[in-house]
Amino acid sequence: MKKLDLYIIKKFLGTFFYSLMLIIVIVVIFDVSEKIDDFLEKEAPIRAIVVDYYLNFVPYFANLFSALFTFISVIFFTSKLAGNSEIIAILSSGVSYRRLMFPYFVSAFILTIFSFVLINWIIPPANQKRLEFEEKYIKVRYRNDDRNIHRQMLPGVFIYMETYNNTYDIGYKFSMEKFEDGELRSKLLSDYIQWDTTLNKWKITNYKIRTLYPDGKEKIETGKRIDTTLNISPTDFSRRINVVEAMNYKELNEFIAQEKRVGSDNVTLWQIEKHKRFAYPFSTMILTLIGVCISSRKTRGGIGLNIGIGIFLAFSYIMFMQVSTVLATNASMNPIVAVWTPNLVYLIIGLFLYSKASR
Repeated sequence: MKKLDLYIIKKFLGTFFYSLMLIIVIVVIFDVSEKIDDFLEKEAPIRAIVVDYYLNFVPYFANLFSALFTFISVIFFTSKLAGNSEIIAILSSGVSYRRLMFPYFVSAFILTIFSFVLINWIIPPANQKRLEFEEKYIKVRYRNDDRNIHRQMLPGVFIYMETYNNTYDIGYKFSMEKFEDGELRSKLLSDYIQWDTTLNKWKITNYKIRTLYPDGKEKIETGKRIDTTLNISPTDFSRRINVVEAMNYKELNEFIAQEKRVGSDNVTLWQIEKHKRFAYPFSTMILTLIGVCISSRKTRGGIGLNIGIGIFLAFSYIMFMQVSTVLATNASMNPIVAVWTPNLVYLIIGLFLYSKASR
């Protein structure tokens, strides 16, 4: 590796970490000012605020915007090099444009690995502590407002609740259906079902069971109360959507498999989270390619114009990612396609810009 490579890598990584640290300080200051009333009202200890919340908030935020700051950092210091005619001098000395890209991609690869390790192994346990702190000192108690809840307990066994009150662990208008060979064999109807913390069982109240036999006969049973075990627990109805942020890749896979078995409506969201953990770090490489191609030529607008174009492209990428996520959630778009399409589109844009810049 030549001195030129080390010079560019040092500039790249130095600008990235400096700008990231600067924005983190600003964000933390604004976050403290926004949440100070919650901290005081709920008497959050200073140590918990610093250690449990902000020390775990920093890696989460750093990774969340790492690709954006990579992009802006590349444009900023490369525009300065171009403005000082250093890029022209490098290319005039016989270094090809392709060779010039080498230290940029080395730096981007380092940041990609850094982001991948963060998002899959460091951030999940950090998020666990951060989310616990938010639940205790910032957010109001979670309220399950889902309606018409369907779950599959076992193959051929389905339950339904009109609503579920997670404060008292009560499900209203409960029913359970059992099928054999595609035909309904029994159906239980109840006014409500409640978790019994003493027995660790579900208490079904004012129930009616209708049993259908293959010969066409049927039997109806009624009762005031029956205790039973089901393949669900109250915690299944008391989790916020962002619970997956505290899971590593293996835990997330197991959680998705479990939620698929019970027929959860949120499986697509969690699959998107899973695929983002690979796609998002990779975007660092793509945005680096685009950033170099945009800013490596000296322009009349200088750094300001390049940064303006860069910010526009970066935010358009983020918006594209959000739109594809919505399409996957609401329009049955494949989660893998939804997550990777923005990367593919911007890779094509990057290759086009590279072909123009290298001429």
